[in-house]
Amino acid sequence: MPELVFSGITLVVVLILISVFFTFFPLGLWISAIAAGVKVSIFTLVGMRLRRVIPSRVINPMIKAHKAGLDVSINQLESHYLAGGNVDRVINALIAAHRANIVSLTFERCAAIDLAGRDVLQAVQMSVNPKVIETPYIAGVAINGIEVKAKARITVRANIERLVGGAGEETVIARVGEGIVSTIGSSESHTVVLENPDRISKTILDKGLDAGTAFEILSIDILDVDIGQNIGANL
Repeated sequence: MPELVFSGITLVVVLILISVFFTFFPLGLWISAIAAGVKVSIFTLVGMRLRRVIPSRVINPMIKAHKAGLDVSINQLESHYLAGGNVDRVINALIAAHRANIVSLTFERCAAIDLAGRDVLQAVQMSVNPKVIETPYIAGVAINGIEVKAKARITVRANIERLVGGAGEETVIARVGEGIVSTIGSSESHTVVLENPDRISKTILDKGLDAGTAFEILSIDILDVDIGQNIGANL
């Protein structure tokens, strides 16, 4: 009976040691990396464990980057992980940019965008496929006292170079709204706006409203124009 207990304890200890060994020496991940052509030593993976880095969060994106032909290093990916970044999302964004021939997006810039809290992958996709933003109805009063309500559609493309520190969609909508109110307010009559609604979009585009934002405004189209109250008569 004591021999059985001793054998059971020995088996448990051996299993624990094996578990600890494979935790600090991720052989499966190392073999996958070597098979994919990524040169990494087993001691590098052990060092990641000691630095509290999950090796798979670095090695798997590194394999993906190597297969896509990107020039990134394990140290770059590990540094970004330690800084709190999303390594997998950064690599996916770089691959998308590489496929779209966006040469201005380097790893450093991509990592900075990610650490700034922006979705860098979505930004790359938006730079290739522009996004459409619709404003709510925005009211302005013409000089003759008639209220005019206009609704606009804004087509924007992400500006990679201004993603860090650039203003977001809310600022673009607010600036377009201000331009609508200003254009309507400078019109002699509400009929001028109704007859030529594209005058609003032309005036707004000439103001360069995308300055300081993370977007480039491609077009502004007036979807609908409606008549509101006679503000002058009410006053």
